[in-house]
Amino acid sequence: MAAPWSPQSWRDKPAQQLPAYQDEAALKEVEAQLGNFPPLVFAGEARELMDKLADVAHGRAFLLQGGDCAESFAEHGPNTTRDFFRVFLQMAVVLTFAGRCPVVKVGRIAGQFAKPRSSPVERQGEAELPSYRGDIINDINFAETSREPDPRRMIEAYRQAAATLNLLRALSQGGYADLERVHQWTLDFVKESPAKERYRELADRISESLDFMRACGITPESQPQLHRTSFYTSHEALLLGYEEAFTRVDSLTGDWYATSGHFLWVGDRTRQPDHAHIEYVRGIKNPIGLKCGPSMSPDELLRLIDVLNPDNIPGRLTLITRFGADVVDDHLPELIRAVKREGRNVIWSCDPMHGNTIKAASGYKTRPFGAIMREVEHFFDIHAAEGTHAGGVHVEMTGNNVTECTGGAMSISETDLSDRYHTHCDPRLNADQALELAFLIAERLRREHIEDLPRVASAG
Repeated sequence: MAAPWSPQSWRDKPAQQLPAYQDEAALKEVEAQLGNFPPLVFAGEARELMDKLADVAHGRAFLLQGGDCAESFAEHGPNTTRDFFRVFLQMAVVLTFAGRCPVVKVGRIAGQFAKPRSSPVERQGEAELPSYRGDIINDINFAETSREPDPRRMIEAYRQAAATLNLLRALSQGGYADLERVHQWTLDFVKESPAKERYRELADRISESLDFMRACGITPESQPQLHRTSFYTSHEALLLGYEEAFTRVDSLTGDWYATSGHFLWVGDRTRQPDHAHIEYVRGIKNPIGLKCGPSMSPDELLRLIDVLNPDNIPGRLTLITRFGADVVDDHLPELIRAVKREGRNVIWSCDPMHGNTIKAASGYKTRPFGAIMREVEHFFDIHAAEGTHAGGVHVEMTGNNVTECTGGAMSISETDLSDRYHTHCDPRLNADQALELAFLIAERLRREHIEDLPRVASAG
């Protein structure tokens, strides 16, 4: 039997990647204050997402998860949120049409303020300071006062998350997500893209489908579901004191839910089965994710699945694989076979970003678009060979015109990185690269759909 759980039980476990606050009294005061704040999301919304993710687990839907590497206090604003949401909707429409199935839309937003680091310290010249761990903990400026963890930053993170969620709800339900408007934005992208000939056929087929629907009287005015969409938020469950403060009992079911976001995940650096982060997420009823890197063995994965999803509930657990284009073939198949052999219900999602980070000659961290796409292609190939469902993608992206990842149809080079390199942590796909990735994945989904048609026909 599982050990008793409470929102505080993680405090009795070893913990990685948590900041060392100097003022314990101030920390406790802030956590108590957060505990009295209204929830950011509601248990019913998390259950709704779980139901949709169950369809992904069964191969009846596709998961699109993406957003900022680490949200920035300084860049917070309505235009940033709107531009991200716009590109995300465009990606979802392209994937929905090509995959012939619903796309579950989950943003890395309204809570993605904390980041794990490979080293607790950062050096610049002869100076050494604590590493930047995200705006919810300390400041990116390389100064002693800036890098001191400050618990009051959790209050600001909450306020920004609440404001972002308020706008996202308005955008998703107030007409901004109108299907025809979203597709017109995509047509504008195709018109300007150097690879427009490759994308035009798919874009034209979507246009034809919308024209047919309109001729049949199916319009956003007559069908409200074409005028709005469901959108959910997610972030890494890293700063556990913050998460504990927003862990609330659902009045309908009596279960504990994290109300800081709809979907929380545990990173590859904090997934030790007997440590604090796994202890925390095992007790909440939200859908959760687990990052799986090259050091993950099949036995370790099965042990974690037993802890995180002991009742084998479809939609509860998403395995987010992050290997790198050159090594995904060496690691992913054995994990899939172990999970399939044991009959575990999971969603397989591909994070093609983290395993493909390199340092350019200029010193900037970057991610080559070609390597990102190769890992996605290998992800689909491996699942096709193993007879399992490639359930989704998880990408770091922005709606802004940044130059952080090289390559893509716009041919961003290493010398271009300094033009608009704005990330606080890891490089993100810009708006054009994110939509280009969606088109390339759509081509793959469409090919698989066409290949499945004879089998479906013969089965009937």
